Amino acid sequence: MGETICTTCPYCGVGCGIKASLEGERSVRITGDPAHPANMGRLCSKGTHLAETVGLEGRLLQPMIGDEAVGWDTALDDVAARMRDTIKRYGPDAVAFYVSGQLLTEDYYVANKLLKGFVGTANIDTNSRLCMASAVAAHQRAFGEDIVPCSYADLDEADLILLVGSNTAWCHPVIWQRIEKARDENGTKLVVIDPRRTETAELADLHIPVTPDGDVALFNALLAAMAERGALDDAFLEQHCDVPSGFFDALEAGSHGIAPDVFARLAELIAGSPRMVTLFSQGANQSVCGTDKGNAIINLHLATGRINRPGAGPFSMTGQPNAMGGREVGGLASTLACHLGFSEAERAAVSEFWQAPGLCESPGLKAVDLFRAVHSGDIKFVWIMATNPAVSMPDAAFVRDALVKCPNVVVSDMIADTDTAKLAHVRLPAMGWGEKDGTVTNSERVISRQRAIFPPAGEARADWRIICDVARRLGHDEAFAFSGSADIFREYAAMTQLSADHGKLLDLTAWAECSDAAYAEMAPFQWGGRHPCAAGFPTPDGKAALVPVREPQPASRSSRYPLTLNTGRYRDQWHTMTRTGLSAKLSSHRREPKLEVSPADAAANGLTHGGFASVISAHGTSCYRVQVNEGQTDGQLFVPMHFTDANSGAGRTGKLIHPQTDPHSGQPGFKNVPVTIEAVQPEWRAFLLTRERAVPQVLYWASSRIETGWLTELAGFDTISLDELLPQGPRSEVNDMVRGMQRIAVFNDAGEPAALLYLTRTGVLPDRDWIVRQFANPQASIGELLAGRPATPTPDTGPTVCVCHDVGEATIVAAIDEGAEDVDAIGRVTCAGTNCGSCRPILSRLLEHQQSRLKEAAE
Repeated sequence: MGETICTTCPYCGVGCGIKASLEGERSVRITGDPAHPANMGRLCSKGTHLAETVGLEGRLLQPMIGDEAVGWDTALDDVAARMRDTIKRYGPDAVAFYVSGQLLTEDYYVANKLLKGFVGTANIDTNSRLCMASAVAAHQRAFGEDIVPCSYADLDEADLILLVGSNTAWCHPVIWQRIEKARDENGTKLVVIDPRRTETAELADLHIPVTPDGDVALFNALLAAMAERGALDDAFLEQHCDVPSGFFDALEAGSHGIAPDVFARLAELIAGSPRMVTLFSQGANQSVCGTDKGNAIINLHLATGRINRPGAGPFSMTGQPNAMGGREVGGLASTLACHLGFSEAERAAVSEFWQAPGLCESPGLKAVDLFRAVHSGDIKFVWIMATNPAVSMPDAAFVRDALVKCPNVVVSDMIADTDTAKLAHVRLPAMGWGEKDGTVTNSERVISRQRAIFPPAGEARADWRIICDVARRLGHDEAFAFSGSADIFREYAAMTQLSADHGKLLDLTAWAECSDAAYAEMAPFQWGGRHPCAAGFPTPDGKAALVPVREPQPASRSSRYPLTLNTGRYRDQWHTMTRTGLSAKLSSHRREPKLEVSPADAAANGLTHGGFASVISAHGTSCYRVQVNEGQTDGQLFVPMHFTDANSGAGRTGKLIHPQTDPHSGQPGFKNVPVTIEAVQPEWRAFLLTRERAVPQVLYWASSRIETGWLTELAGFDTISLDELLPQGPRSEVNDMVRGMQRIAVFNDAGEPAALLYLTRTGVLPDRDWIVRQFANPQASIGELLAGRPATPTPDTGPTVCVCHDVGEATIVAAIDEGAEDVDAIGRVTCAGTNCGSCRPILSRLLEHQQSRLKEAAE
């Protein structure tokens, strides 16, 4: 085994440490780093299977102008010329950058410095606007600075943990393990506040099925209930808070929609739990009232004194690996670097530090407005870095149209053909995880190193270097003469002196003179300490503000769009799947975009489990496989965010989302969209296994990675063209009239199956998992493949439940039948649930169901 390198996971904001052991030129073994404070050796399924995603498949390996590969000098000259010409003809505000929480802090810093400092526009925003901007605004209104006032360690000491808008077991599994440990060892109570009965909610002590956007009314009512019970901390309020006149008198219950007995149980838990942590995430932030939700949560903590103390605090969980680092260096259009704003004094300080007399004068356009300006032609040049807005932005069809209209679209990415990259005039190959070198900041303000494991793929370069090369071509040589990421970090650390000068808490000045060696060896460290506001809040008087917030007007519903759409993540996938979609193991959990709908709504709209449905909003239509789910509230639907034109022909969720935004943060609302649904009855259904990914032109298709190839689900109306769908080669075909199915095998020159197709109009398609395993087996029987089943029945392990250890549902049920009495016992027998823990809610559900069945059988 080769060198072992300590680095940081590239997925969520937990910021887990990883030990990567080289095993070959492009091969690595991944384990959790037990010395890293964020995860102490634990990893989720995505981190565990990172090794499956570090190959060169799909990588952009050379600079491209149009469809022509060019050298770096040619590409950089072209980008600089486009920027220079745009600025000269239309002014600096005709230029924009759209960047990403996938960037390292050093990349973010130089992008922000170039655009705000030297081009002279603040039109640089980030996809963190889509996930974190409302938490940022809530922090700024309450604390005077975008600062998370607590740490992961507070979860270990809490009496009560509230999860608001977070399916933590799926989206932050390592944090979920920490919560489970606190419950087991300390008796910590868990409440989940979520419209959906998610996998996390199923394991809570109490689930509060709040109405969509009912959080403000709920937390105002809770605060009023605490006042009525005498549970406010009057001393803390007097010493540490600014309370508007009449604040508590104006509180009202509002229309949170919670049953009185359930609300009373929640209020009793809160009143009796002096150590309380509230974790809030995308379900709270991704809303047109997300900032007010954040402040309603913070108000409750301030008024009860549950902040700046062990086991207490409002805790915003970031979605991306470096959303926090980007916020620190000014990646959002609404701030300057180092948590500074646009006051005259702050602007003067930044201008002097950067020696940038042309510093922008005011905040720039936030993401939704930025792409509106691209569409209208006010922005003529847009550079998109490490993100895929043609999929992830709301009203994504509008965004695509905007990019098509724009005369200068530059994309820096590691992937060649994302939905966005296909619309670019210039594509620049950027390093990916395992090649980049720099720092990231996680949700609890811990800064960690991301270190290079492999050499760059092809001609890929670091994002900071690409930006600096363009800056120098624009004539800003001295300001961008960085020798490496350590050099950039030193300048950023020195710049945080400006934060302290203006009463902020962000302070990295101890690193301003660090050597290259010290930077290379940097261990994870937390700026601000466990409770950064313990000595006072970063406001002029040192006090936090209770911010009056009122419940929003209910989202308009009509007979045309009577239902509510919610969106979110799948357990084992990330963003638009350019990385996780390359892993066969991660793809086995959910292979298609599924519409989750309640039994009543399914019946009312003629939907069947496993069938198909269109979801229709005012902005577009997408088609999904139907999953009838008793955990869905009537009138509410759920779909995943991940699918793109690269992996699905119909299930693209961004097309459905309205472009309405929070008035304070500019964050779009992804969780409460008026829609309707219609049943889709295709004339035929099929699935296809191929060695290369298929992109068929049919009503519905969705492809997922399998070992040695791809599995594509298909459905359509028109007559299917087998010649267009299948690769060339000899074929064997069976038309099974009894089962109403057509089965075709296509062979390569060596006589091995190159493709398998199973198609039916009236029958039931065979088990995919068995056929997938046979497709990867060189010794597989062609006769069995054409039959669609083994000649001799074999044990069926069932659908994969535990991806980490490849454990199927049938194996788990057998363990329960043989006496496994709890989730831990299932783990001891099968290993399921013993790594990342994100499957433990499913194990619990299977346990409950199977034990109930066994009890009924015994009676």
